[in-house]
Amino acid sequence: MRLPPKPAAVLASAAAAALLAGVAACQQDTALRVEFAQEPRGVMTADDPVRAALAASYAGFDLAEAALLLPAGASGEQTVEFARVAEEARLPLLIDGAPDGDAAEDSHPDDAGSTAPGTAAEELERLGTTTLIVPEGTEDGAWPGGFEIVGVDPADLALPVLDIGPGSAPVHLLLDPLGAPAADQPDGSASGTEGENGEAVAVTVARANVLAAGGQDAELPGGDPRRDGGTVATAKELEDRSVVAIGPSFGAPEQLQNRLTTAATVPELPGGGQLAFPSRRMVAAYGSPGVPSLGVLGEQDVDEAIALVQDYARDYQQYSDEPVVPAFEIIATVASAVAGPDGNYSTEIDPETLRPWVDAAGEAGVYVVLDLQPGTTDFRTQAMLYEDLLREPHVGLALDPEWRLEDGQRHMEQIGSVSAEEINQTADWLANLVREHELPQKVFILHQFTLSMITERQDVDASHEELAVTLHADGNGSPGAKMETWNRLQEDLPDGIWMAWKNFIDEDDPTFTPEQTYEVEPRPWFVSYQ
Repeated sequence: MRLPPKPAAVLASAAAAALLAGVAACQQDTALRVEFAQEPRGVMTADDPVRAALAASYAGFDLAEAALLLPAGASGEQTVEFARVAEEARLPLLIDGAPDGDAAEDSHPDDAGSTAPGTAAEELERLGTTTLIVPEGTEDGAWPGGFEIVGVDPADLALPVLDIGPGSAPVHLLLDPLGAPAADQPDGSASGTEGENGEAVAVTVARANVLAAGGQDAELPGGDPRRDGGTVATAKELEDRSVVAIGPSFGAPEQLQNRLTTAATVPELPGGGQLAFPSRRMVAAYGSPGVPSLGVLGEQDVDEAIALVQDYARDYQQYSDEPVVPAFEIIATVASAVAGPDGNYSTEIDPETLRPWVDAAGEAGVYVVLDLQPGTTDFRTQAMLYEDLLREPHVGLALDPEWRLEDGQRHMEQIGSVSAEEINQTADWLANLVREHELPQKVFILHQFTLSMITERQDVDASHEELAVTLHADGNGSPGAKMETWNRLQEDLPDGIWMAWKNFIDEDDPTFTPEQTYEVEPRPWFVSYQ
């Protein structure tokens, strides 16, 4: 979305005097009072001009015996001119009429923790308005009754005398400069158009009201305060302030309120922010500590492994606009040819054995994903063994269905599989863990290289805000074979799933370079080396 330019800031003293020079044309016995809101009034969202004006006026003003009112369907030029007047005169600006797509009787701005009026008439009553300032030449229009109507030409102002109260309102306007960019979608596709006119007008009127009340505006790219370190910093500035957010990317007010709280209180991920993607990409070494045969991670000690993945991240960074974060994918439970004491054909590594790797990674800014090869045990039951590690803010979870057995099956005799139901049960548990312990979003990886590995895949639930559900395409061999697997796995993929890529150091012929890997479409959000 292209944001409209800000109107001019408060006039210099000489210009301010000129603003009131037309008082002789508007004789009155006493000045009309204007007082700004003194207490925060919650979180409000809007994406049409009427709602935006109402929300910002409610957040910014306690009293306004004079207010600006535009007719429904006012031109863009007229709106910009009146927005300038509102900001310079420090008056609220409202628009007569119902919000887009809503009847007037059901037109309250979306709000969390506030009771914002739903129509201009309701807001004018709340403000104690007695004088309406309207565009010159429209004084005889169908305006609300009971008010003195004053027509003004923004180019030659003649306003009533105003008594502007001291101070300013604790209000912040949030704007999304990105709208819905392609890079924000897991599959790289755009989800909306740029700069709808109604939304641009909504920004204009909301900004005028907020700045008129002495508030501030800020950009929140993507509309989610958890997105990155910059948006988190903005969220932390909004405590004890009203928030008016313009645009559909902010979602419902309750959702935005929850996200603001999360951003201000929850630990950040390596690289900043509390969302795994799209504010970063990750490159990982895969394997199990001390077991070289399982992957490159196990070929060195923890310090060497950290240095390795930091080198990976540097190699990839030159090809990415987003920060590239180093990562480990640690096999925590290893598929076994023997049943073992618990009879599940899976060797569970003691969490305390992995603790030094997890702690060292966290200190070095390395993300960690714990990978499960569960044999005949279900994924949720095995994941619960590692709850203490998963409580760490920089630790996610991977499910490897290749090694999920039914009773009577043995590894290497068939490719294992898991149902969407079992995946969802594990996701529910992990999402609840994130909520309960106030953690940032976790990467939740599903490994796959054949369609049969995940049954009823269309039913996989990727809706948990606490999880970045990621499909890890594990195809190996020639570039053509890998791309065939990559493309096939994306067919009918449920919405909201991010894509990940694996480079096999020995099995691929040849192994993709970082540049070649990031030329894959869509560009992988998570890359691992095995």
